[in-house]
This record gives sequence, structure tokens and C-alpha cells, in this order.
Amino acid sequence: MPHAGDRVRETDRIAQCPNPVVRPGGLGSHRLAGGVGDQRDTRFATDPRWAVHAPGHPVEVRRAIERAVRGGDRACVHVSGVSNAEPRGVTEGFELVREGPDGVVAAVGATLDPVLRATAGLDLTVLYTATVRPFDEVGLRTAVLAADHADVVLVEPGRPGLSARHVAETLLHVPHRLLPLGDADGLDEADLARAVRDFLR
Repeated sequence: MPHAGDRVRETDRIAQCPNPVVRPGGLGSHRLAGGVGDQRDTRFATDPRWAVHAPGHPVEVRRAIERAVRGGDRACVHVSGVSNAEPRGVTEGFELVREGPDGVVAAVGATLDPVLRATAGLDLTVLYTATVRPFDEVGLRTAVLAADHADVVLVEPGRPGLSARHVAETLLHVPHRLLPLGDADGLDEADLARAVRDFLR
């Protein structure tokens, strides 16, 4: 049976994330603390030693924490003040939410519900993930190759474009267009819908 101190040290691997983070709050419990910083978001998103999660629902937050502690991973868990209506993200890669031939929208975390409403009536594939790193190259490439048009919209919480380089590397040999969007753009659902429609024209 692991010593109590070992459990605290395990959770310290998660505590090092400077976003809204999970820190040990006594034996057998955790508390949420911290704030968002774009430069620090970028640092963790570009460090291959860290797994980065952006859960879109409280159930997904708990799942990400449990996985990180159980697996001994270094994990940054970005906790949003908003939530999707239903938990998803059973796997750590992209999940197919809706299928369509006119392009692919990849929604990260709590951006999914706004993306679904903003793209209602458009014949687009919508992917969802709660895990930013490691990046699911196979899932994205499969969806893009299945579509008639290799137009990709990437919607992430925080600063836009954090995963743009990974999209470009994943689709290196696939001619494509990419529109990166983020919460920091200050977009509401109407703005998001307009941006997607303008991009697809």
C-alpha cells in the first residue's frame, strides 16, 4: 500500500501546472486554484514532457486528474469556468461528434457546445477532445481525409492557435486550409458562426 506522502508527491506532478490547476488539498482530496496565463499556457503546450488536458465538463476534470495520478504523468489540467452540457472525452484522442463532407471543426474542451450551435445547419464534421497534448494526429488526419474539403477550423479555450503547429505538421502532406480560433478572440456564438461561414466560402 503506498505511503500517504507518496500520494501527495504524485499529485504534485499535476500541481506544477500554472493554469487553473489541481493541487493537493490534504490527504485524499484536491482543490482547484490558479489563473490562466497565455505565456505559461504556451510553455506547457509545447513541452513534450507534459500531458495537457482541457476538460469540457466537471466529470472530465475528475477523469483527467484520476488518470494523471494513476499513471504517474506530468499533467496540466486547464479548468474552465464554463461547461458543456454533457461529459464526453472517454478516450484521450479526438471523438467524432458529427460527420459532414464540407470540412472539419475540431473543438477543444468547453468550446464544443458553442461550436455545435454555431455550426448548426452546416454539413461539417465536428471533432471533440479534452486532451490537447499529446495531440491526436491520427484522429484529425482520418477526419480530414474523409471530408470532401480539407478545410479545418480549430477552436480552443484560451489563446487561439496553440495547436496550430500540430495541425500543420499532421497535415503536412495534405493540402489544407486552417482557421485557428480561441476564447481570447472574444467571439460569441454569432461571431463564431460568421467566422466559420466566411472561412468556408
